[in-house]
Amino acid sequence: MATAAESDASKRHRLGELREFLMSRRARVSPAEAGLPDGGRRRTPGLRREEVAVLAGVGVSWYQWLEQGRDITVSPQVLDAVARVLKLSPAERRHLYVLAGLNPPALEPAPEDRDMCDGLRRLIDAWTPFPAHIMDAYWNTVMFNEAAAAVFGLRPDVHRNCLIDFFTDERYRSRMRGWEELAPKVVAQFRSACSECPDDDGFRAVVEEAKAASAEFAELWERRDIRPGGQNRKEMDHPVAGLLVMEATQLRVPARPDLVIVLHTPLPEAGTAEKLEWLASPEGRRGAMHPVAG
Repeated sequence: MATAAESDASKRHRLGELREFLMSRRARVSPAEAGLPDGGRRRTPGLRREEVAVLAGVGVSWYQWLEQGRDITVSPQVLDAVARVLKLSPAERRHLYVLAGLNPPALEPAPEDRDMCDGLRRLIDAWTPFPAHIMDAYWNTVMFNEAAAAVFGLRPDVHRNCLIDFFTDERYRSRMRGWEELAPKVVAQFRSACSECPDDDGFRAVVEEAKAASAEFAELWERRDIRPGGQNRKEMDHPVAGLLVMEATQLRVPARPDLVIVLHTPLPEAGTAEKLEWLASPEGRRGAMHPVAG
């Protein structure tokens, strides 16, 4: 257990980092970028403290105390105003909250990171012959590789939600061994994803649709179990390749917190790796022409 002296040292370090961070962010914003007249030559680059305070709608003394690293009370609304004036990125805004001693907001993708999809496409394509797909925050499938199409029957012209399909697709359920044991984990993982954005109507819409479609989901949802996304063992009877035993791992890229990458790794059972390699071959593609739900 940390001593009081250690706690004080930690706070001093945090507030010192806050001071340096705010000074560095203020120095990079020019008066013109902030919508102010140039005002001639300045001894230091960027905005002055009093200018940040006025633009953020806070007291000049209060902002000076904040940037000096004094131990003062701050609110999310005021930090958001300061972040707006200093043109902080979503990651920098989150960092400001942490340094100010507040619970940080959920990380949002920055505009410059929204074009990462080409790189993520290369990632999951390189995972072939093993299945891989990418979900959005609500578990809608947004892209997948050829192996996922062959194993799970994913198609580009069919909108799929992984949670709802898990409970409503009878072919998927009949071919998934241990479905009853896996179902509570899946629901608990989705509730964990929901908890990151408690006021998001998109999550509520998926939950309501799943409740209406499946009494089993509704019952599991009321248990209120929470389980972070991680790894799930999947055993499925593929109609062409036979038994496949895989480990599904959920991965997240910090710059795109709105996406989840799901990689399926063959386990050393039932010759799964060899079967997946065969499914990716020309012969296997011919044999797997019929879609498989999942």
